[in-house]
Amino acid sequence: MKLQLKDISLRVGAETHLYPLDLELVPGTINVLLGPTQAGKTTLMRVIAGLDRPTEGRVLVDGKDVTGVSVRDRKLAMVYQQFVNYPAMSVFDNIAAPLRLQRRPDAEVRQRVTEMAEKLHISHLLQRLPGALSGGQQQRCALARALVKKASLVLLDEPLVNLDYKLREELRAELASLFADGATTVVYATTEPQEALLLGGQTVVMDAGRILQTGPTLDTYSKPISIRSAAIFNDPPMNVLAGRMEDGHTVRLDDGPVLRIGGPALELAKGQPCKVGIRCHHVALTPRVAQGNRIDCTVDLSELSGSETYVHLRLGGAGLVAQVPGVHSVAIDAQVQAWVDPQELFIFDADGALLRAPGEASHGAH
Repeated sequence: MKLQLKDISLRVGAETHLYPLDLELVPGTINVLLGPTQAGKTTLMRVIAGLDRPTEGRVLVDGKDVTGVSVRDRKLAMVYQQFVNYPAMSVFDNIAAPLRLQRRPDAEVRQRVTEMAEKLHISHLLQRLPGALSGGQQQRCALARALVKKASLVLLDEPLVNLDYKLREELRAELASLFADGATTVVYATTEPQEALLLGGQTVVMDAGRILQTGPTLDTYSKPISIRSAAIFNDPPMNVLAGRMEDGHTVRLDDGPVLRIGGPALELAKGQPCKVGIRCHHVALTPRVAQGNRIDCTVDLSELSGSETYVHLRLGGAGLVAQVPGVHSVAIDAQVQAWVDPQELFIFDADGALLRAPGEASHGAH
């Protein structure tokens, strides 16, 4: 199934929910919509589903304009973060409901419900009512009801957000395996960069009703085209430090030292403003490479998160976060040295557009 959005926009009164955008989903894979709350992810999904009609633009399925076609007449399934099951019906009957609406033979209904329940590990729950299930089991039931239709397009709007961490991990892996055969085009909305990376496929980075970047997930993560895209596709957010070019191989930070940059010389004039991006897990408190950049800092805060420690550092008027493996105790106001590999630096121009990502040649001046 080939789905394209052509110059789609959506306005409600004086408010713009989606600015003009074009998007072509990659068939047979997971297309992740990644962005913060109110980025426009759910609105875009509703337009794709036919629940909302765009103010302008067209929705094309296999080249056919379906912009005005009702959601009932589209071969798709949708699951929301607030999972809904019919409380008076058994799990079996909940899953079977869409097949019975299609007037499928009873034998086919039994077979497909049983197969889907096995895939989602709820076969032993088929005779129970939803009220007797845990949150994870209820979400599996809602997913099974959507997937049993064998729709060519499945829309999943943050389907795991209300589950605990362990259940999210488990169900995410199950979803990826369910769609691994390439028979279904999936749109999956999330606010979590790590979830996008785990799902793979394609990622569409969104913010405030706009598409910032699209592409294979790993490429989009490795080469964010702007500081805003990088901020959305990093958790914790990427460190961004302002500076000016010294020469093609070095940047003088406004609040600190001169940093060496890996790779070929950047074609920027001396003194030209730029911004240096550093992922938090690339900031170390001990040297990792012989020619690492040293940054003298003051500790503002040290916080533990599972098996990692986030050390918040102050560099003049700028902040820097180091994501350090292991559990560490670092005193507030302590003077420490942060170390950064020159090969791990992102360079953006003064307007926030990417000039160079780690491991690639210069884009030249923008």
